[in-house]
Parts: sequence; C-alpha cells; structure tokens
Amino acid sequence: MGYVEGFVVAVPAANKDIYRRCAAEAAPMFKEFGATRMVECWGDDVPEGKLTDFRGAVRAEPGEVVVFSWIEYPSKEVRDAANAKMHADPRMKAMGERMPFDGKRMIFGGFSTLLDV
Repeated sequence: MGYVEGFVVAVPAANKDIYRRCAAEAAPMFKEFGATRMVECWGDDVPEGKLTDFRGAVRAEPGEVVVFSWIEYPSKEVRDAANAKMHADPRMKAMGERMPFDGKRMIFGGFSTLLDV
C-alpha cells in the first residue's frame, strides 16, 4: 500500500479555472518526482459543522470554495524525496508565487494507507 499527501484549501470561486490550470501544470512535475496519482476535488457539498468542518479548518471566507486534494506516492520515502526536489525546483517556486488562493490557510499532511478496498 502506498502513501498519500492530502491538502485542503479555500479558493475564491472566481478562481476555479485558474486553480484548475495551476493544478494541471503542477501534475506532470509531481509525477516526474515520483507521484503515481494526483486528484483535485472542487467542493460542492461542504456542510457547516457544529464544532468543526472543512470551511473552518481553512478559514474559508464568503465566496470561497473548499478544495480537497491528494497525491499518491509508492511510499513515504518517495514522497519525502519528491518534496525535497519540489522545494528546490525553480518551476515550483514560480508556481508558488502565482497561486490563486491564500497558501497560509492551506492544511496538509502525509498519511499511511490503513485500508484500500
């Protein structure tokens, strides 16, 4: 079983096409660095919770949509090496300077697969 790095971010609804283009541009780089799959999901049913929820986690503001995405890797070691390569790659630095969302409100983490049916 592989390793997954997950992300949740609030994106202004007006930036949907820009976000999609940025993700499509990044995907080949993630695969170049070892990712086996990249999935981007645009929120269309993200309810407000009583204690916590996706919107609160990323401090989504009115007019923003929650995006949930993940990248699959063969292992944590491949993910760690990919992250090191990405941080050193000037293409990623250039992309980071024009992200269509507030990256300070993005949450992310790495996860070992527990069940895959």
